[in-house]
Amino acid sequence: MQTSIMRTIVGGALATMLAGLLPAAAARADVTPGEARAIAKEAYTYGFPMVDNYRIMFDYWVDKSGPEYKGPINTIQNSANVYGPEDKAIQTPNSDTPYSYAWLDLRAEPMVLTLPPIDKGRYYSVQLIDAYTYNFDYLGSRTTGNDGGSFAVAGPNWKGDTPKGIKKVLRADTQLVFALYRTQLFNPGDLDNVKKIQAGYKVQPLSGFLGQPAPKAAPTIDFIKALTPEKEKTSLEFFNILNFALRFGPTLPSEKQLMTRFAKISVGPEKTFSAEKLSPELKKAIEDGRADAWQALAELQKQADAGKVTSGDLFGTRQYLKNNYLYRFAGAVFGIYGNSKQEAIYPAYFVDAGRQLLNASKGGYLLRFAKGQLPPANAFWSLTMYNLPDRLLVANPLKRYLINSPMLPDLKRDSDGAIALYIQHESPGKDKESNWLPAPDGPFFLILRVYWPKQAALDGTWKQPPFNRAQ
Repeated sequence: MQTSIMRTIVGGALATMLAGLLPAAAARADVTPGEARAIAKEAYTYGFPMVDNYRIMFDYWVDKSGPEYKGPINTIQNSANVYGPEDKAIQTPNSDTPYSYAWLDLRAEPMVLTLPPIDKGRYYSVQLIDAYTYNFDYLGSRTTGNDGGSFAVAGPNWKGDTPKGIKKVLRADTQLVFALYRTQLFNPGDLDNVKKIQAGYKVQPLSGFLGQPAPKAAPTIDFIKALTPEKEKTSLEFFNILNFALRFGPTLPSEKQLMTRFAKISVGPEKTFSAEKLSPELKKAIEDGRADAWQALAELQKQADAGKVTSGDLFGTRQYLKNNYLYRFAGAVFGIYGNSKQEAIYPAYFVDAGRQLLNASKGGYLLRFAKGQLPPANAFWSLTMYNLPDRLLVANPLKRYLINSPMLPDLKRDSDGAIALYIQHESPGKDKESNWLPAPDGPFFLILRVYWPKQAALDGTWKQPPFNRAQ
């Protein structure tokens, strides 16, 4: 009896010790295929924004040999031009505002963003995005004004008070943060003015800003290779990328039960997911769960097409989204790094007024803004063309990827004061080309961006006009 008990104790201790030494299994032995499928759907829905965010971070700041590389982490990089069809790292980019970028590593200490004074009539913003893709805070025209100043961005482990010379400390839930700057460009001749503003954007460690000794450096990150957009949809290595991304943010109380469920299929910040160790039944179950996630997104797309879900529902803070991971998933797929609705809204056109998918190979379309019914914006609005399925800007002979409010003086108006825009692949004729937004010879969609929207746009008083087939 005592010998039996002793064997049990020793055996249990040995098992515990070995569990700490051996690699994590692909999935717990007691998880059923049905349970694994449900968990995989949930984990894929939860994790897609983080994995896609990691892909962009890897392309921009890690892969020095890649075509999208911008520069080292904790430095600011400015783009002197607006996005075009050749820019392919970020799906559904805007082409209104030259971007500036800084990927912040907050493990050792906060980073300080210093902004120059900017002329009052020019819109700009600094969108602060954590590794979950929540917009946890903003700087810029709407939130902090155009007077400039220095602001500290701190990670979850920093507990200090607001340092001298810092206007505000902005606190993130993750150690890696993306700061995405947008600076309004009025017209091509305005580009030199934007460059001067961008030259005034500064990023530096808090210790450097204060003139103090730097703290001990954080360990070097051994980045793993990111997946391509296609592989994010087809490779089970997705879950290992997710595990890696999860290491840069402590598990929050509201997600502890979630992580306990995910651990059953070896998803979590301390886990290793191994597809090779899965039984054929569990591998299929997890692949089916991934397919279930995409099916749920397709159902949500139908709600968006019907106007029941808007862009304003998909982007924002963690508190605003209330752990609605399907909405966060949709935001990443439809247009990762979309603004919170207070900063910008994105009425979209995926179908025409007859609920048919948009396809310019089958004819043209007409979008007509009645007099006095242009999008109500404190800053500006734009209508941008994207191809499908890539969701990228469309090359065309005019090199015109959008029509926006700064172009209003050049647009022709109808006799009643309305503005009709021609959305088609072929030119509508020289007399109408000022109002032509070229479309691809195939499927497409449009995003109507309204920056710093007025209340009428936020409360639904203003309605986007119908998108009709040309007669």
